[in-house]
This record gives sequence, C-alpha cells and structure tokens, in this order.
Amino acid sequence: MTFNFAAHAGFLIDLDGTLASGNQLLPGAARLLAEVEGRFAIVSNDSEHTSQQLSRRFRDWRIQVPAERIVLAGVAALDAARLSLPQSRMLLLGSSSLKRMARNMGFELVERDADILVIARDRQFTYAKLLAAARAVKDGAQVILACPDLSHPGADGYPVPEAGALAAALFAVTGPVPHRVIGKPGPALFELASQKIGVAASQCVVIGDNPRTDGAGAAALGVPFWPVVTGKLPNMLRETVMDVI
Repeated sequence: MTFNFAAHAGFLIDLDGTLASGNQLLPGAARLLAEVEGRFAIVSNDSEHTSQQLSRRFRDWRIQVPAERIVLAGVAALDAARLSLPQSRMLLLGSSSLKRMARNMGFELVERDADILVIARDRQFTYAKLLAAARAVKDGAQVILACPDLSHPGADGYPVPEAGALAAALFAVTGPVPHRVIGKPGPALFELASQKIGVAASQCVVIGDNPRTDGAGAAALGVPFWPVVTGKLPNMLRETVMDVI
C-alpha cells in the first residue's frame, strides 16, 4: 500500500495504538502529525478523558494539538445526551472528569430515578453501579453507550476493559434494550471530526490500527482506510517518502 498524503484533504487519525499507547507516544507519531498539520483531527473511542486533558498530554510530549481537534467518544456521548434530554437527571458510569463535564453541562447526576443512562469507561465500576444501571434501564431511562469496544490492548500487552464490557454486563442482566452507540465504527465521531477540520467526511482518509473500528468506519463512510501496525508508523512514513521521490 502507498500513502500519498498530498492527494487527500483531511485525515481522521486514531489515538490508542496509532499515535500513543497509554501514556507513551509511539514512534513516528510526531512526524505523522507534522506531515498532516492543519488537515487532521484525532478520532478516538476514549470514553474516560476530556479533549482538554489529552491536549495537555500532547503538550507534555512537545506536540501542539488543540483540544478542538481531539474528538472523543465520551465527550460526544455527553453532547448527544445534552441534545436529547438537556438538564435532565443522569446516571453516568464514567470517570470523575466526565462527571465534572456533565455537571457543567447542567445535568443532575443521580443514582436512581434517572432520565438518561450514559455508559462510559468507569474504572470504579462495582456491583452496586451495575444494580443501579439495571434499575434505571427497567424504569425506562434512555441509554447511550459512549464506546462499543470491549477492551483495548494496554501498554503491557494485557487487555484493558472498555465501556462496551460494562454495557455487556448490564445487558446480561436486563436483556437487550434499545440504546444509542456513539463511538467508532459508527459515523458520528468521524463526521464530527471532519467538521472540526472543515473538510467533508467523504474527502478524508481514516488512519488507524483497528480494522473493526477504524477500518469498518472508513468503509461505512466510503473513504480510504490506511492501516498501521502499532509502533510501526515509521514504516508508513518511509513509504510516503519513497512515493514522493
């Protein structure tokens, strides 16, 4: 496969496994972002952090990525909830950062009698939270799943549970229920990211390491998918240099 960056208007780039692994920047990530400067957005199924947090992480790596160029499933799920039921009662399975953001959006965070249930990555997930979520579902709360992924590879190679695993546990209790999924491979994150860079999604390329999320999302949009192997971005960039020469 050849990678001709000059032939495309926009680039939607995955984060985990493509640019970074945990708190570590992967080889070639800085070069890739420099190659597509001004024409990219980062599109991630991260449902734990805020865009501002990850922008600061890139700054620690000495790379400037504005928060508005980082599109995350967890943040997008809260935005979707605000459009659906603004200032309502929310049961949020998620991080302290997302909870703070939800409160700032006007939601009342509750453990019972919720109007809407948002399932994101929650490192403090417990039996009690599972029980509360099951009760919310049975009482008719709307359900938004930020990220359908069951897990992602950790920096040590072991699987890290994701929001999809929490949803699987919930639906094992309640049975199937109608719910909205925000994260990849659905189109919502890609379309939002393309808006951030002012390029139609149909004119973008998706770059990522996961065929089931990045690749399937690109196929659904009808755009090219450039697969990468974690930690081997320099190979892509070498091929690019050879193409230009």
